[in-house]
Amino acid sequence: MSGAPEFTIEINQNAYIPMGGHEVHAVAHIRASGQPVGVSGGARGAEVIMVDSSGSMDFPSTKLKAAKQATKAAIDTLRDGTLFAVVAGTGMASMVYPFDERLVPADDRTRKEAKREVDKLRARGGTAMGQWLLMARRLLEPHTDAIRHAILLTDGKNESEREQDLQEALDYCEGVFVCDCRGIGLDWRVDEVRKISTALLGDIGLVKEPADLAADFTRMMENAMGKSVADVALRVRTISNARVKYIKQTYPVIDDLTARRSETGPNAGDYPTGSWGGESKHYHVCLEVEPDEVNPHGRRRPCQISVVLPDGAGGIELAKAGVFAEWTDDEELSTRINQEVAKVTGREKLANAVKEGLQARKDGDEDTATARLVQALELANEAGDEHTARLIGRVVEVEADGTSRLRNNDEAEMELDVESHKTARVGPPGA
Repeated sequence: MSGAPEFTIEINQNAYIPMGGHEVHAVAHIRASGQPVGVSGGARGAEVIMVDSSGSMDFPSTKLKAAKQATKAAIDTLRDGTLFAVVAGTGMASMVYPFDERLVPADDRTRKEAKREVDKLRARGGTAMGQWLLMARRLLEPHTDAIRHAILLTDGKNESEREQDLQEALDYCEGVFVCDCRGIGLDWRVDEVRKISTALLGDIGLVKEPADLAADFTRMMENAMGKSVADVALRVRTISNARVKYIKQTYPVIDDLTARRSETGPNAGDYPTGSWGGESKHYHVCLEVEPDEVNPHGRRRPCQISVVLPDGAGGIELAKAGVFAEWTDDEELSTRINQEVAKVTGREKLANAVKEGLQARKDGDEDTATARLVQALELANEAGDEHTARLIGRVVEVEADGTSRLRNNDEAEMELDVESHKTARVGPPGA
């Protein structure tokens, strides 16, 4: 695996469990020492840029103009030899460059030709993101030896196909490529686009100002160019009387992976982590473990966590570490919470409070919305998360006497919804 990063795993966990307890919490810090952006090595890149070209992109016209500039900036960021294509998304998907359904290597000629075709884009028709994704899959699927990545830009709701159509497209695309998503303006649905980014292990972002889109596309493409190994899995093996209750990615974004387990053997399952370069990702693993009746105070290893590159039946193990359990009747020991576990669980509570508060407001339950968002504000302040606290403060106002009320700010609600699942703003756990 020439050019692939080296992986390490550091486990932070609550060391002791009270007698009769069953839950073991651990945070796995996984780090990959990769190559800097722009340095060749590892697998070849394969990129598809999906640009919303529906009629709404002309209202105002600055959106389509910005989308063109951003797409051209992303094309300029492609390394020589990277396979790529540009797709126009309306109520269907159509090739912008090249003209037939295939990827072409990036070089001076193809970049110039692609940018010339992007300039010809016109806004028309509806929005069917499932069709865009299926086109991206057809383009990327043959290139199994490449780091397969896509960018999806939209400004509206997925009104030209059924919700079931989008879900079926996602099921078909899952595991084939990673997709980063961006919404421009305030007329798109965060839950709809997040469904795409979550299923395809990508990022989601709100671009408030069209003028900021080119810089954002450049950053996304630079990040994609820094990847050097694809389809990495987190493998969790448990002993016979232990099981995984849940597993969540907690950095750089919060994402529940529990339902995405694929069985790989007795008491072993893989969870997808996407493509890697030089970066860190962190995971919260919660186990349910039955105490040992013969040796109730003994220290045991109910779980082994490893980073695996799937390859045939067993895969290639890149790093591994153990999770341990020790029962005690010493209350001081059993109530001692590991600092990293506390940070992670606190951040999860914060994200849940924001999610429930925003949903309650959409449902017209302003009392619940206010209570949950005030709770989220308190959690953000306790965690020292000034960025999230500032976003929440634009949605709910707390007076000096403790009274609170919701503000009317659609843009702030959308930004809070997008940003609340991200943890990069406050730095990685352990920093």
